Amino acid sequence: MKKMILFFCAAMVSLATEAQIKTPQPSPMAKVTQVVGLTDVTLEYSRPAMRGRTIFGDLVPFDQLWRTGANKNSIITFSEDVKISGKALKAGSYAIFTKPGETVWEVNFYTDTENWGTPRNWDATKVAAVVRANATKTTDMAESFTISVDHVSETGAHLVISWADTKVAIPFEVPTDSAVTANIDKVMGGPDAGDYYAAAVYYLKADKDINKAKEWMDKAMAMTEKPAFWQMRQQSLIYAKAGDKKAAIETAKKSLAAAEVAGNGDYVKMNKDSLKEWGAM
Repeated sequence: MKKMILFFCAAMVSLATEAQIKTPQPSPMAKVTQVVGLTDVTLEYSRPAMRGRTIFGDLVPFDQLWRTGANKNSIITFSEDVKISGKALKAGSYAIFTKPGETVWEVNFYTDTENWGTPRNWDATKVAAVVRANATKTTDMAESFTISVDHVSETGAHLVISWADTKVAIPFEVPTDSAVTANIDKVMGGPDAGDYYAAAVYYLKADKDINKAKEWMDKAMAMTEKPAFWQMRQQSLIYAKAGDKKAAIETAKKSLAAAEVAGNGDYVKMNKDSLKEWGAM
């Protein structure tokens, strides 16, 4: 009996040890966070591989609801309210379920993110937004299923789904301008030089009121004991866009001289290029 007990204990220890062994998953998890404007966009999904299989129209049937990946449903999280293909989507996390078609996909953003695969009972009230997107063929084969955030700008990006020879891009917009403008309005009651500078540069890049940008930049430089070459560079660009070429040239020359002293070749070249464009070199 004692020998049997010892054998049983040894077997249990062996099984426990085996249960702790980790092996690679066939569809490994991925987590990606991309900042778009001021919005954090996070993707969590599994990545199955082609492994010689025909994907769309075979492994993944056309016109049927798909988990959009493998294992647990793929999840996207937005830190701010966004618009996806023009449709409003509140900040939060959503499961991505799709119906792939030969030329057009239906993409659903589902509020219940705790599904292993597709929901057992589809609940239309949990669909926060549904959009349609064109499927394009590409010669750049994606061996592993991929969801990414591409074509990133200050105001939006594309949610891109790629696998095999198929790519689907869904554009979305983020509320950068409204957030920054509200922040500017909030702090302008008592801004410091950095606030004026940041507001002026944003107005320049966002193609907003250039005269207001010039006013703010002038205040920022007046409050700065020794402006840096990169600050004067932005000031010269604002002057140029406001139509004050003389001031733009004078400021660019100061930025160029300071950049040469600092040994910053990039700003030396950018200033020289601008001075040539403005007929000063």
